[in-house]
Amino acid sequence: MTEATRHTPGTPCWVSLMVHGLDATQDFYAALFGWEFCPGPMQLGPYVRAMLGGKEVAGIGRLPADRHLPVAWTPYLASDDADVTAEAIRSCGGTVGVGPLDAADAGRLVIASDPAGAVFGVWQAAAHLGTAVHGTHGTPVWNELLTWETSTVGKFYQAVFGHDTQVTDSADLDRLTLLVEDRPVATVHGMGQALPRGRGPHWMTCFEVEDTDTAAHRVVELGGQVIEPPRPGPGGREATVCDPEGAVFTIVRSDAR
Repeated sequence: MTEATRHTPGTPCWVSLMVHGLDATQDFYAALFGWEFCPGPMQLGPYVRAMLGGKEVAGIGRLPADRHLPVAWTPYLASDDADVTAEAIRSCGGTVGVGPLDAADAGRLVIASDPAGAVFGVWQAAAHLGTAVHGTHGTPVWNELLTWETSTVGKFYQAVFGHDTQVTDSADLDRLTLLVEDRPVATVHGMGQALPRGRGPHWMTCFEVEDTDTAAHRVVELGGQVIEPPRPGPGGREATVCDPEGAVFTIVRSDAR
């Protein structure tokens, strides 16, 4: 288990989920990942931070009753200046939906979408640096963007966040890796017509678990669903699942364990 410090700009630094049933969602993730919860900034409505061993892991907020928005995990990418990043998003063909705005003394945030429509966040840290622990059960381990094709979208993230890119050398696979200071930080996967029609382009968060098969079974016991059963993946044995409100995420037991 490692603890995080301030994140380099362009690095995924936090994940957040907006739901309709905040209490029931807390119960689900507490039982699945062992999370405990404490209050967080309330600028966008009721919001809690998930904790492991007293360290911040992720955020969960309640959607307004009149807002029928997709329930999805959203990664936040670190920025030294959220206002400058918001302008870059607009100038590069993206859309800013929320912000920039202050989240109390925690930091400054933006919620935006890239030119293909995938939603992501921007976080300028102040008192809150982001996810504070990694490498143990219930912590975010990776983020992947599922989109139509990588060329245009990859250039967007390069221009906005300064990512370098590494293309997978395969005629059958449209995939590239986003790099920060030569370190892989996320994957972009161009799926073409295989992209789920009901969801469109979207970011997918992957959480570390002690045992993928056991965790997938637990998801079902708690009222969620297994979308893709446990299988070998690039980082280890993984499964794609969703919580009772339909938020899709990946669970993986890392090969590095």
